[in-house]
Amino acid sequence: MQARTILVVGLLLGFASPTALWAQKVKTDFDPAVDFAKFTTYYWAKSDPSANDLMNQRLISAVDHWLTIKGWTRAAQGQAQLAVVPVFTTSEQKSINTFYDSMGGGWGYGGWGGYGGMGMGSSTTTVSTFVEGTLIVDLFDASTKKLVWRAIATDTVSDTPAKNAEKIQKATKKMFEKKFPPAAKKTS
Repeated sequence: MQARTILVVGLLLGFASPTALWAQKVKTDFDPAVDFAKFTTYYWAKSDPSANDLMNQRLISAVDHWLTIKGWTRAAQGQAQLAVVPVFTTSEQKSINTFYDSMGGGWGYGGWGGYGGMGMGSSTTTVSTFVEGTLIVDLFDASTKKLVWRAIATDTVSDTPAKNAEKIQKATKKMFEKKFPPAAKKTS
């Protein structure tokens, strides 16, 4: 029974696509009571979300690009209606993959093999470590200091700065192109 359980779990892990685990995910949330049509200006309340100044510049440039496309203008702190607060965090993650080189001579008696001289073959399990990055872009109403919109992007962090720059571009596009500003609340 234990061998069957290990086999089933192993098959599920072995057939799972590792790229599915590493696909960039972007989620947004907002306060539905807020009328985003009244906002047209923003400022960067925090402009150093990570310890890497080059990545900070890329993020600021990417968000500025999308807000400008939406018709917004960057302004001084005392004159802007919204405050942009980005946060970037990383964490080490592990991925476990099991691969089977043989299923033996067939399914065997009663299910998964191992009966009547049919072996299970062998398996190899590997553990991969990768760094997952999370980018959060918060927008606060500058007058009330309340959070009105949040976007969260999660993806693996590359060792190549150019690939990370591409991921920032992709994430901000997903955050702002179709999900910002949120649609106006419909009244009945």
